[in-house]
Amino acid sequence: MELLNSLLEIDPSYIILGLLAFFFTLEQVLRTPFNFKNRAKHLVNNLLFQVLLIILNLFFITILVFSIELLNSHRIGLLCFIELPFFTKLVLSVLFYDLTTYWIHRASHKIPLFWRFHRVHHSDTTMDSSTVFRFHPLELILIYQTGNILTALIFGTDGLSMALYYFILYIFFFFEHSNLNYPKWIDNILGLVFVMPNHHRVHHHQDQQYTDSNYADIVILWDRLFGTFKELPIEEMKYGLKEFDTDNKQTFIYLMKSPFIKIEREKNDE
Repeated sequence: MELLNSLLEIDPSYIILGLLAFFFTLEQVLRTPFNFKNRAKHLVNNLLFQVLLIILNLFFITILVFSIELLNSHRIGLLCFIELPFFTKLVLSVLFYDLTTYWIHRASHKIPLFWRFHRVHHSDTTMDSSTVFRFHPLELILIYQTGNILTALIFGTDGLSMALYYFILYIFFFFEHSNLNYPKWIDNILGLVFVMPNHHRVHHHQDQQYTDSNYADIVILWDRLFGTFKELPIEEMKYGLKEFDTDNKQTFIYLMKSPFIKIEREKNDE
């Protein structure tokens, strides 16, 4: 318990920067499945999203923590009515956060207003470890943080389990988005339960039938259970969205204002 608390007390910014440094360095020194140019410019462009998110979260994270603590103090939610060992409850809580995120992510592809914000993440035509940061801050704050509160409301999850969920999520996010080659056995063994990079690469494919699949972030079982799992050979991958496939639509300023612009979704030619 003390080890867990010590781990979760680490500033998330240090964890994120450490993961970025590790995966981004590997992308520069190892042979990669996709050859992309201008990595430094791409990195800076995506980092700007994270900087803005950190600034906005100085205010909004307080609301999130307060809301969950308020729900817990009134013993609201499923887990408040079930006596379970501490670590069993902790594992279940992490799974509940992941399950809620699966459904919110799925809704972000189906509800036009949500998609306007979520397409910022899918706009990246040259996905690498820095794509982890390419989310519109309003999507993460207004949609996903609201989802965390709903998780606590329905399931009775607490702030500690949310912190652990995000600690695990950061690792998976960099693992999934990085432009690295991974051994095939991880798909065949770990990929039965967990999201692997090739699963998430399918989700970033330009063809909408693949974009609208593999919504899970940590546990791929959600996609397998709810019929949204798809596979595709890596050599057939083409990242991004056709309507964002020009340099002027890849800039931070354009992507920040893009949710407020009517942009028709282009179909894949195939």
